Amino acid sequence: MVNIVKITDYMSNDLINLDLKAGNKTEVLKELSALIGQSDTITDNGVTHKALVEREELGSTGIGKKVAIPHAKTDAAERLTIAFGISKKGVDFASLDEENVKMFFVFASPLRDSQIYLKVLARISRLIRNEEFRNKLLAVKTPEEVLECIEEEENI
Repeated sequence: MVNIVKITDYMSNDLINLDLKAGNKTEVLKELSALIGQSDTITDNGVTHKALVEREELGSTGIGKKVAIPHAKTDAAERLTIAFGISKKGVDFASLDEENVKMFFVFASPLRDSQIYLKVLARISRLIRNEEFRNKLLAVKTPEEVLECIEEEENI
């Protein structure tokens, strides 16, 4: 049997914010760092924030279609951890398509854990190509619905 990596295995309700307040890229990275820092698998969200900012300086993780995937490899992460946020008004994130970003999948991964990190990144990238899925995610009302929506899509 093939061991399939599921996005929802690395997410939890308390790491989902459906009403991000940040108005720009700098603020949203701070807000997302604080969100993922709530996880007991992140030992220092200051280090995580710095790693996210450094990764973003290499090039925007705004991949288009109103989605960004800020990610960092850091010793502050004990295991791959994913947070999710929605900005109702959108944030200029220097995306490839120049559209404001409304959905953020942010992850932190230990330096030693490249395989799972890359598989999950690829899986998210595949899922968000589907416009119907993106629209469903934007319409969710609760963190539970986010996890259900992702899980449902992963099972197709």
